[in-house]
Amino acid sequence: MEHSLYIHIPFCTHRCAYCDFNTYAGQETLMPAYVNALIREIQFIQQRLDQETSRLSDHPTIKTVFFGGGTPSLLSPPQFEAILSSIRSAFALTPNAEITIEANPGTVTYEDLRRLREIGINRISFGVQSANPFELRMLERAHTFFDVIQAVTSARKAGFDNLNLDLIYGLPEQTLASWQTTVRRILDLHPEHISAYALTLEHGTPFGRWASKGLLPLPDPDLAAEMYEWASEALEANGYVQYEISNWAKDDRRPQTVDDNPSSIVHRPPSTVYPPPSFACKHNLQYWRSLPYLGLGAGAHGYAGGYRYSNVLRIKTYIERLTNYQSTNYPFPFSPAAVNRHRQTLEDDMSEYMLNNLRLVKAGVAESDFRSRFGRGLLEVYGREVEELLQSGLLEYQEGTYRLTRRGRLLGNRVFVRFV
Repeated sequence: MEHSLYIHIPFCTHRCAYCDFNTYAGQETLMPAYVNALIREIQFIQQRLDQETSRLSDHPTIKTVFFGGGTPSLLSPPQFEAILSSIRSAFALTPNAEITIEANPGTVTYEDLRRLREIGINRISFGVQSANPFELRMLERAHTFFDVIQAVTSARKAGFDNLNLDLIYGLPEQTLASWQTTVRRILDLHPEHISAYALTLEHGTPFGRWASKGLLPLPDPDLAAEMYEWASEALEANGYVQYEISNWAKDDRRPQTVDDNPSSIVHRPPSTVYPPPSFACKHNLQYWRSLPYLGLGAGAHGYAGGYRYSNVLRIKTYIERLTNYQSTNYPFPFSPAAVNRHRQTLEDDMSEYMLNNLRLVKAGVAESDFRSRFGRGLLEVYGREVEELLQSGLLEYQEGTYRLTRRGRLLGNRVFVRFV
């Protein structure tokens, strides 16, 4: 079975006030030891696979690799080369595997990008967030929008033809006009992929604490909804396909035609199968389709071998566990860094399948796919929930497939909580 590989790089030069990811500032001196520990974990998983191939249905191949963080671009190209070399030695990568790195504008030079492209990284996700200087300062981002332009220009020159730009909307005191300016400036850069996420004030972050004390104005949910709807329409008008609640991608595939006459385009009838646009993030599709992935690195999460699991959070502890482990008695997919594991039940898998797949706004949940995965009918398991969501206008049904309505996309949490 094809798996994906997520590798967490937890280093940052500064931890932004809204961030609740497993990241640490001021620990860059640990990066060489961390890279060595990552390579050990990769080799450890390879050994487990070699020992358990007879137990597994087949030896997993890797279709995508994603370096997330943190700020992965703080690692040097030689460090990435060492990690990728160990991945290629340990796993069978599929031809044209998608290999993504997250990067902050201003942390990569043209030479860095050229070397990253040479060693096989073929997709970059830049954390832009906003084009507005005030909003960037509020978010404690170190870059300017000029840095974004420079980063995109350098990436193109280095040979990258698959770029994602991340945005955040629903910021305190953000106006619709400001958000529209950001989206328009992003469109001027012609990325292949755009992600837009509403700001969430997470418990334990400075933003969360400030908001609870009245020191930070709460985002206006109605205005955030207006921003989302405007962006959806603007991106669609500019040739982007919304394939997931918060993600849009270009599609460079030509429509099927009978001949070269444009009037003879074959309009495919509605179907339960909606292939994602060609520049959709293949790695994230693995998550949204509830398919297996291995998580490596401090704080990484994985879903493989019938388990959901996570690694130890702290960098030093992660390094120590991969350097000084005494036992090799860890079944696939666990390494000495794993600290939490949960054996999935059928009910767990069905619930998570609904939560994940309903995020795919075009593909949705097909009755045939649900039955082939779980051996039970969708309505047999979730008949009451589905009927109530149809009646409330949050779900729609067409030819064997359930999808979020436009209203359902705005109120996604109301839908998802029904399947928890």
